[in-house]
This record gives sequence, C-alpha cells and structure tokens, in this order.
Amino acid sequence: TMLAIVLATGLVVDDGIVVTENIFKKLEQGFPIRKAAIEGSKEIFFAVISTSITLAIVFLPVIFLEGFIGSLFREFGVTLAAAVLVSAFVSLTITPVLNVYLSRKNAGHGWFYRKTEPFFRGMEDGYKAMLTGFLKVRWMAWVIVLACGGIIWYCMGTLKSELAPLEDRSSIRFNVTAPEGTSYSAMSKIADDLGKYLYDSIPERDFIFVRTPGGGPGGGGATNSAAPRLALVEPTERTRSQSDIVNDLQKKLSRFNQARVFAVQEQTISVGFGSRGSLPVQFILQNQDLDKLRDIIPKFLEAARSDKTFANVDVNLKFNRPELKLSVDRMKIRDLGLTTQDVVATIQAAFSGGRLAYFIQNGYQYSVIAQVERTDRNKPEDIGRLYVRNSRGENIPLSSVIRWEESTTPTTIYHYNRYKAATISASLAEGYTIGDGIKAMENISNKLLDESYQTALSGPSRDFSESSSNILFAFMLALVLIYLVLAAQFESFIDPFTIMITVPLALAGALLSLWAFDQTLNIFSQIGMIMLIGLVTKNGILIVEFANQRREHGLKKVEAVIDASTQRLRPILMTSLATSLGALPIALSLGAASTSRIPLGIVVVCGIMFSLVLTLFVVPAVYTFVSGKHKNADNVEEKTVEVSNA
Repeated sequence: TMLAIVLATGLVVDDGIVVTENIFKKLEQGFPIRKAAIEGSKEIFFAVISTSITLAIVFLPVIFLEGFIGSLFREFGVTLAAAVLVSAFVSLTITPVLNVYLSRKNAGHGWFYRKTEPFFRGMEDGYKAMLTGFLKVRWMAWVIVLACGGIIWYCMGTLKSELAPLEDRSSIRFNVTAPEGTSYSAMSKIADDLGKYLYDSIPERDFIFVRTPGGGPGGGGATNSAAPRLALVEPTERTRSQSDIVNDLQKKLSRFNQARVFAVQEQTISVGFGSRGSLPVQFILQNQDLDKLRDIIPKFLEAARSDKTFANVDVNLKFNRPELKLSVDRMKIRDLGLTTQDVVATIQAAFSGGRLAYFIQNGYQYSVIAQVERTDRNKPEDIGRLYVRNSRGENIPLSSVIRWEESTTPTTIYHYNRYKAATISASLAEGYTIGDGIKAMENISNKLLDESYQTALSGPSRDFSESSSNILFAFMLALVLIYLVLAAQFESFIDPFTIMITVPLALAGALLSLWAFDQTLNIFSQIGMIMLIGLVTKNGILIVEFANQRREHGLKKVEAVIDASTQRLRPILMTSLATSLGALPIALSLGAASTSRIPLGIVVVCGIMFSLVLTLFVVPAVYTFVSGKHKNADNVEEKTVEVSNA
C-alpha cells in the first residue's frame, strides 16, 4: 500500500492538470471565469472519465490474481485504482470550483507567465511544424511501430529473469552437509571450524550462529548437517555488498573438503520458510522406479556441475548412507542353546542406548541407559566381540552365530505427487538468475531423461514459475479489458486501436531501459509494465478524443488531428512529467530495503518518457490511417468535392 501511495502522488494530479489547463484555455479565449470552468470541464469530461476508467481497469486482473502474487499486489492494485477514481471525481467537481474561487478578478498575467509563455508558444509552434512535416511521410509511423516490436523481441530474449532482485538483508545462511554416517561430534567440529573461519575472515560480520544438526526452525536435520548463519553489519557501515561477500565466499569455501558448504542469500520474496533458506534452483526428478533414479542422479549431477550457470549442485536423495545388515544362523543358535531373541536383546542392549530404568538421587530423577563404551562400538567387528549367555550358563561369542554385510542405502526415500523423487538443488554462479538456472536444468533433463521420468519445480524456482504465468495472464487480460472499455466509450472498434498503438511504444522503452540499466525481468518490473498500459493510453485518449471533437466541428481528418495534438501538447507533457517524477524516487532506490523496487520505477519513468516522444507523432499518423468517418467532417469533404467538380 505504501508503494501504491508513492506512485499515486504522480497519478492523482493528472486529471486536475488536464481540467485546469483546459479551463485556463477558455479563460484566455475571453470567457468569464465561471463559464470557463463550466465549458472547460464539459469539454474535457469524456477524456477524464476515459483515462481514469482505463487506468483503474488495468488493476482489475492484478486484484484477482491467485497465489502469493495476488496476495502481494492485491492491496497495491486496490489502493491505486481507488486513488485514480477518486482523483477523477475530484477533478471534475472540486477542481473547477477551486479554479473559480482561487482566481483573482481582473487579474492579468504575472511576470513569470510573461517570461515563460514565449518559450511554450515556440514549443507548440515547433511541434506543430514538426508534426505537419511528419504527416507528409506518415508511413514512417508503421516503421517506428515495427522497430519498437523488434526492440521488444530483442530485449525479451536478452534480459535475464528472476522472481525479485535480491535485497541486502545483512544475512547469509549456509547449508553444510558432511558424508553420510558422520557422527554428531565430528559434524560439530566441522561446523565449529567453519564458524571460526567466518568470524576471522569476514571483517563485515556482526555475529556468527552455528546450529548442529541443521534442518528447519526447530532442528530435525540429519546428524551430518549443520546450518550456520552469518549476520553482517548494516550496509551503510561496510564497503562490500551482501552479494559481493557471498561471491567471494563461494570461491573460498572449497577448502572445507570434509563437507559440502553452500552460501545462500535469502530470497526477497518467498513462500514459507523452506523457500527463504533454500538454494534458488530446485529441480525435482520423479520416477516410480527407485533404481532408475539411482542410475540417473550421478549423470545429472555431473552435467549440472559442469554447467557454468551453477556454482554448487547437490541432491537430497543419496544412496551412500552406510548400513550394516546382520543375519543369524538359526541352526547354530538352536544347537548352542540360544534363541534369536537372546541375540537381538544383547545387540540392542550394547548399542541402542535405550533407557532401562530410573533412579532418584538428591531429589533429581535420572535415566539408566545401557551402552558399551565408545571405544568398543566404533567398528562393525565390535559386534562379534560381544558374548551372549545360553540356557546352560555358557558365554557364546556372537561372531559364531551371526554374519554381517556392509552396504549403502538412502537416508530417506522422498516422494512428490506419489512418485519417488530426488530434488537437485543448485546455487547460481555470479551474473546468473533463477530463470537461467531453470532453463539450464530443463536442457539437461531433455538430454538425459526418458519418457518414464517426470520433472517439477520446488522452492524459489516454483515461486518464480507461478509468478511468471500469473503475470502474463494479467497482462493479456489487461490489454483485452482496456480495448473493450475504450470501444464502449468511443463507440468504435477502430479508435481504441489507434490509442493502444502507444502500448508497444511504451513497452519498448521500458524493456530498453531495463537492458540499459542492467536490470532483470521480475514481478516488480512486470507489474510496472501492466501499469504502463493504463498510463500511456492517457496520451492517446487525449489526442483521439479532441481530434474527434474537431472533426465534428467541420475540420478534415489531418487538420483535426494536428490541431488536437497541438492543443493537447501542454497537458500531455505535464501529466507525463508529473507521473514520471512521482515514480522517480522508486527508480533512484531512495529509502531502506528499496532495491527490489528499482525495476518498477525504471519501467514507469523510462516507459512513459520514451513513449511520450513517439506518441506525439505516431498516434496522429496512425489516426489518419485508421480513423473512421465522422458525420460533419464527411459532409464537409463531400461539399468540397462538389465545389471542385463544379
């Protein structure tokens, strides 16, 4: 809502600017102030209503988006749409009244007006001359539109995509995984060594926290995992950014060869704790046959680790957990006077650490736990050194009645959508985004997987995929809704096409600016483009509506559009500048935690300014090509033909 209010500061004045400017035009034509207010508001009424409804309707698809994108931007859309509609009401009711009451009687033009008016008159005359010259080669308008289409195509293929730009949150998480079978004490030592290294080698650190074992908020991870966290001092107190520190650490953490260490930056937007602390790329392989997963995982990991897109790659399904399979010789057990239960109970008492009883001492209750010394339970051979007493009171060594076999097995068999699954997790190399990572994973899967496999995304990758599809749907629906609304307001299917020719012009400017400023396609820049549809159509509506009015007063098509464009030049410039300046603080990243909003500001500011220049020439030219016939204008044209024939 606060982001919407910042953007609304530039939008809500637009309608007031248009109404006030038209009232003063009437005033300069000699109308009394009250009549100027009435006539000026009446003349601009349709254009204000059209622009306001068009801008408000853009946010309708955003409001009804599903998933976390809808939850994130619903209040944003409602706030902006409400602000625009209220501003339209105010500009058509209160603004004319204020113009009447705040205008001094018999007041002439001040010194500022006398100093600046020659410049604006010259600007209007220069624009009129340039537009008249451009309409002589009006086919160039289609060339410009095609060029903008080429810019859109190039930038869409070149720009990197992600969920949202990473913000500097002064926090870096680490995923540490040691070989399967690593004991808690060994894992604790590895984690402590890593914590000491981070403390000594990162001067920007605030504190280091290490949790062993790793896992979720309450722990629950395997004993061979740890989850250190490095907190940094505030960004203003250090020279390196969080991303710079992570990229530097990725190169240095390979010295810890006892474990695999990944540095993870928290995602700016995440759904649940799992997405926030996990690696950005999560690619799931699914198959009903566990053996097929066992065969494909090493090949997939090798291909992913050789891909330059990824810095580190790991998988959750590992088949290397040590396992000892014990089998008993039932014939020997019976001959030696033992039972299977005797053998099992002896092994369990020696190694399980089970609780046998309680005892109370000095008012405290303690558990009695049976377990042999640590030195006697380090190797598989230690099992055979145990003795079990038979029914005749003889001590029989277990090595005479049991056999053991060493093997490996998965720690956990994971499932996804009822399939056995393995999740390939990867961190990204410097300069790559989630979109690049997903494309790389899909390319590898297309090469290695057969028809029996299925794939899916998880964590931040799934969030990115869902957001892209949802926003594309919202964008297309916004285009359709705006066209239908304009068609209903203009009672024509052709005039809205002329107005909507501004959309590719604005999109070309927005994408070109993202490319120039090295930004990415993300949910904020995409929401900005949806906003842009409504913002840039305002200029087209002002030109087309006034051109239609001029034609109804008897002007020909070309004369009408030149006159309308010249008359509407000042309000178009003022509204475009007001909206751009309102979004400028967002583009300049002013304020804390505003990095992720920079693409939104850049799209709005640059998209409006880029399309402004082209709209002033392209829309009038396209209007002369596609605009339909108007009653009075047609009569004038027919009379002109008759006179010439005579």
